[in-house]
Amino acid sequence: MADNNKMSREEAGRKGGEATSKNHDKDFYQEIGQKGGEATSNNHDKDFYQEIGKKGGEATSDNHDKEFYQDIGKKGGEATSDNHDKDFYQEIGKKGGQATSDNHDKEFYQEIGRKGGNSRNDND
Repeated sequence: MADNNKMSREEAGRKGGEATSKNHDKDFYQEIGQKGGEATSNNHDKDFYQEIGKKGGEATSDNHDKEFYQDIGKKGGEATSDNHDKDFYQEIGKKGGQATSDNHDKEFYQEIGRKGGNSRNDND
């Protein structure tokens, strides 16, 4: 029979966490978070991060709908817009154009040009 005066691990953990949070400030948590991140980085390779990223992405996808992604996309776009100027957008546009050019041939551009022309004619 269990001793009723003993607390469960869950209860002990909760009480310990509450005591720690009362005794430490934001800087403490930032510091231990940074140390933990550095230790994890030193102990794991690129494949580890790809795998946990994939699992996290799948979990997020399973738990959220189209509206969630639209909302976070909108918020991200607004934050980016608030934090960057015209030169930033010109630079990333140039990089994107160069990457597209490096990855596609003449036929690709002919096809998207044809699609664009057809779309424009459909809207007239």
